[in-house]
Amino acid sequence: MKKIFAVIALLSFVTLANAEVKTEEIEYSHNGTMLMGYIAYDDSKSGKRPGILVVHEWWGHNDHARNRTKMLAEAGYTALALDMYGSGKLANHPKKAGEFMNDAFSNWPDSQARYNKAMEVLKEHKTVDAKRIGSIGFCFGGAVSIKMARDGADLKGVVAFHSALPIEPKITKNSMKSAVLIINGSEDGFLKPESVASFSQDMFKANIDFTYMNLKGVKHSFTNPQADEFSKKFNIAALEYNKKADEQAWEAMLKFFKRVFE
Repeated sequence: MKKIFAVIALLSFVTLANAEVKTEEIEYSHNGTMLMGYIAYDDSKSGKRPGILVVHEWWGHNDHARNRTKMLAEAGYTALALDMYGSGKLANHPKKAGEFMNDAFSNWPDSQARYNKAMEVLKEHKTVDAKRIGSIGFCFGGAVSIKMARDGADLKGVVAFHSALPIEPKITKNSMKSAVLIINGSEDGFLKPESVASFSQDMFKANIDFTYMNLKGVKHSFTNPQADEFSKKFNIAALEYNKKADEQAWEAMLKFFKRVFE
């Protein structure tokens, strides 16, 4: 029996030692605008696997999005952190971040096309099963992922963290293909209770595979380790990183994707 356990332990060690997450910065374009992408996958894993798009917060395509892309690769997926603003530009102040975000939503057809271009890039990757695509997003990125799903994007599942809850475009029982998991904090100062109610009712009426996780005592941006820094620097009390909530939410996301990709 001891020999069997020893062999199992050795095989587990070899598997971990051979695991190699490859990352690559890529450039793609839409309508003359250069877009920066960051793709990650486990090169030691054979065969095609689901692909997941990672949509950044309102700050832009930053390290937070890239780190989540690597974490998804470690979990067995191929993930692509996309660029919704163009040229990989980043906001250095909430005012600028708000301008970037508002421009993206005001020009939604263009933003939608940028998202779809990134999806096309992901689907064409050598490791990806193009029939199993998901999307995750944080804050602004969560709302983008939800809007894409509502508009009938070819997604198996969408997970939105500390996200707004858009109720446009309108959905019907047959227009939305994606399952949805929303994970927000109960003390998110940017989220109104009535928004949760109307969004949930909308999902229910359209018979969507929908789950809402309400994390007690958790504030906005709970997945971003830089949230406390931003809170202090810009005097935004609503922001707070929460390691426990972050880990709980990530585990829920992994279980969700395991189910929807079966």
